[in-house]
Amino acid sequence: SFADVEQDMTLLALVGIIDPPREEAIAAVAECQRAGIRVKMITGDHAETARAIGAQLGIGIGMPAMTGAELELLDERRLREVLPGVEVFARASPEHKLRLVQAMQASGEVVAMTGDGVNDAPALKRADVGVAMGDKGTEAAKEAAEVVLADDNFATIAGAVREGRAIYDNLKKFILFALPTNGGQALIVIAAILFQLTLPLTPAQVLWINMVTSVTLGLALAFEPAESGLMDRPPRAPDEPLLSGFFVWRVLLVSVLMAGAGIGLFLWELQQGTGLDSARTMALNAVVMCEVFYLINSRRIFASVLSFKGLFGSRAVLLAIAACLLLQALYTYAPPMQRLFNSTALDAAQWARVVLAGLAVFVIAELEKWLIRRWHLQPSG
Repeated sequence: SFADVEQDMTLLALVGIIDPPREEAIAAVAECQRAGIRVKMITGDHAETARAIGAQLGIGIGMPAMTGAELELLDERRLREVLPGVEVFARASPEHKLRLVQAMQASGEVVAMTGDGVNDAPALKRADVGVAMGDKGTEAAKEAAEVVLADDNFATIAGAVREGRAIYDNLKKFILFALPTNGGQALIVIAAILFQLTLPLTPAQVLWINMVTSVTLGLALAFEPAESGLMDRPPRAPDEPLLSGFFVWRVLLVSVLMAGAGIGLFLWELQQGTGLDSARTMALNAVVMCEVFYLINSRRIFASVLSFKGLFGSRAVLLAIAACLLLQALYTYAPPMQRLFNSTALDAAQWARVVLAGLAVFVIAELEKWLIRRWHLQPSG
């Protein structure tokens, strides 16, 4: 008791122990907050300790800290009302953690929960994404979680969000590239049938475009680096479709442009007295050249690519374009390919028209993106 030290005792020293937040954790919290992710801290520590650590992390600044005892006084409706204004929870028990996760989910939030102890297992299991510590975490926590952090570092979570957004972006870029290339070819065939024209592309030539050039070009987008400002976007809604109505518009626009380029050059060549095989060779090369230019457009969904980094910043894209152009040169000039696909050699003037067709698609696609940015029409990322 205190009485035992009131006499014959001298205070020699006072020792304070602190476990400061990692510098990378502070930066990761700030990055998550910029990305629209609300970071809350739930701890069993004293309220003042929790508030002080939270302030160092940039969590709960200017907000009150709520204790487990105060939380128990709130019913479910009132808890959901006060949750947006509280980011630090102290003296929290495992039951409190589980209740907080449930309350946030009831408010429509997607909740990720981190933990390392046996007592964290119920909340980890209940959360949309349970994240357990792999180094110091218990086996119970690891079993209850969907994700295990091997380094027990919060910054890894921020990195995973960044990587996930980049992968999702690249998936959309690939789809926005692949659909118009197929749509353009389909429109060429449909238009030829509707207007009773000679087919600008034979089935074998369509197969060449799909199996050789489109695949070669499309794979490059899988290696596309993350766009700048990726972590400054708000989170997308969980039920947001992969292809919105706006993206359907872009697919239709580029499909029409590619089909117009292919049919236009085909009819032009026939009108100039060029043979059917040569006209088809022009149509096929026009479609492929449009794909080459549109691949560069596709590196940025809404941002412009009219910069050195935008045009030449991806080694994978440059290699894919080089491989595609080499294949097209073989298709056009190699005798075995000419016999197989009935292709013919093109002169410089014909190649100039092919390049202009691809360049027209590039310019119109960039103009569309410029209008989107100007009128703030782009959806949230």
